[in-house]
Amino acid sequence: MATSTPTTLVGDKPLRFEFGTSSRILFGSGVFAELPALVREYGNRAFVITGKNGLRGDRLLQQLSAAQLECDRFPLAGEPTVAEVLLARERAARFGASVVIGFGGGSAIDAAKAVSVLLTNPGDPMDYLEVVGRAQPLTVPAAPCIAIPTTAGTGAEVTRNAVLTATEHQLKVSLRGRFLLPQVALVDPELSYDLPPTLTAMTGLDALTQLIEPYVSCRANPLTDGFCLDGIRRVARSLEKACAHPNDAAAREDMALASLQSGLALANAGLGAVHGLASPIGGLCGAPHGAVCSALLASVMETNIQALRLRAPNSTSLSRFRYIARLLVGKEDVTADACVTWVRHLTSALHLPRLRDLGVRHEHFVTLIDKSLVASSMKANPIPLTSVELKAVLDRSW
Repeated sequence: MATSTPTTLVGDKPLRFEFGTSSRILFGSGVFAELPALVREYGNRAFVITGKNGLRGDRLLQQLSAAQLECDRFPLAGEPTVAEVLLARERAARFGASVVIGFGGGSAIDAAKAVSVLLTNPGDPMDYLEVVGRAQPLTVPAAPCIAIPTTAGTGAEVTRNAVLTATEHQLKVSLRGRFLLPQVALVDPELSYDLPPTLTAMTGLDALTQLIEPYVSCRANPLTDGFCLDGIRRVARSLEKACAHPNDAAAREDMALASLQSGLALANAGLGAVHGLASPIGGLCGAPHGAVCSALLASVMETNIQALRLRAPNSTSLSRFRYIARLLVGKEDVTADACVTWVRHLTSALHLPRLRDLGVRHEHFVTLIDKSLVASSMKANPIPLTSVELKAVLDRSW
């Protein structure tokens, strides 16, 4: 495409950033076969956390058992709660786990990361949880953790946080810190072949959100820019293909890599208002995270673009929205608004739900807005949004 990429600086501030990720990333079709050798590097007792579809974890357990490795499985009922993570930590400690494995979507991986870090850091999760807890720093390196995604959306295998549901607060909040990065991220696109179209679509929109938000973030940096731009291109050309043709190897590879890149980007450049709102919505309604992101993305982009034009018309972030539109639409002569239209068409074509379908009601709006304003993700949004603007987002997404 014959167009220049917007500068990697956001505004006129000097360039300074930090980049952290998992100690080792293995990517490619067939790398799942290397798991037993990886486990042996840490011992012979693997505590395996899987999603609610326990059958998907059978292949992993059979593979480890055949290699004479001892396993204990902990299946999650859904997205991990604080109580479930406490129970899993107790079981892992009794089992004498030498390594914790998260096998599944973001829920299983986040739970595994939380268990691994709570095995070595004493006390209650509330000591370390942000927003609803005491937000104390995690000071002791975590027990070894191997993250194996079977969906293509969250990028949790390379992020430095673990999202847990604090049921009593009706909120999703994070444990956060560099020790939450897994020792190994093992990403095999073949593991996503059996994902149904709806789940492929929801997780794919999560990945797209996590590529767009860091790219326009006030914390964007040259390293994350590269991941975002390449990942956006891959989602644009392959998400609908992966939904329509689940065994399309090239499309599944694109989506697995885009998801990985989204995790690398968000962990180092932050997110924005989509995730700032998604946290309280998920905590309130129990809706799947990817579904919430897909319902919000277009409206948040529209509101951000309008706010930037009004209050920061010379912002680098505004030029970045124009560049995103060019990548998504595949044309040079488009405005920033074209990315909003493109995402709306995509979510409609994939039959993804709106907020009303996820259990959100108008009477929830005030609470959701109040909680979103203190969410950590909101801090990286390209421009601070007002309560009125956030209500407009919810109205447009409803």
